[in-house]
Amino acid sequence: MIRFDILTVFPGMFVSPFDCSLLKKARDHTLIDIQVHDIRLYAEDRHRMTDDAPFGGGGGMVMKVEPIDRALDAIITDRNDVLIVLLTPQGETFNQKTAGELAARSRIVLICGHYEGVDERVRTYLVDREISIGDYVLTGGELPAMVVVDAIARLVPGVLGNVESASLDSYATGLLEYPHYTRPAEYRGWRVPDVLLSGNHREIDQWRRKESLRRTQFRRPDLLERMNLTEGDRKILAALKAEKNKE
Repeated sequence: MIRFDILTVFPGMFVSPFDCSLLKKARDHTLIDIQVHDIRLYAEDRHRMTDDAPFGGGGGMVMKVEPIDRALDAIITDRNDVLIVLLTPQGETFNQKTAGELAARSRIVLICGHYEGVDERVRTYLVDREISIGDYVLTGGELPAMVVVDAIARLVPGVLGNVESASLDSYATGLLEYPHYTRPAEYRGWRVPDVLLSGNHREIDQWRRKESLRRTQFRRPDLLERMNLTEGDRKILAALKAEKNKE
């Protein structure tokens, strides 16, 4: 089991997303544990202030270090046993490889930044890692926290009904996933590729590999640069490129 602790000033945002679909089933079966903590409860002034104006002036408000530190002290006995992550646009870009690394941990704390950002002392002294889900700015770290939990949780054994599902997903193999089809075999004249109806599993596997390579080559060629391609893969890619050039 893996435990997630989420520190946020908007705990209500997490109620519905974590109470639906696979995440709800995973929680019900104690495959994952998700605890959401309101940072405001750890602010000691009577107004429960978790942010203040930045030193030196400037627009926006900055999340204070004390409430975050107190929250961490309250929920963690030994900080050496847990990975503490700050969700911020300045962090490393989250990807499938990162999800796999984090899925090996037993406990992860996710701190949701908000407003103009967090006091730099949070970064310097309290967190182990900083993560961003992409090169864009959101209003806070709550949505990124949901993304990170979902991506990691589905890698926990037992969460997905089919153990092969996670290993064949786009990015899990380094390639984009091949096309999927289901019944009916024909709809409005749109037919499923004959090979998928053939029952020949070797040919189906070859077709799927080719289509994964095709999609990756033309949609995300940068992924191919990081892959250890086989000689067969390279021949398929060359043929696909030649085919594309004739169009």
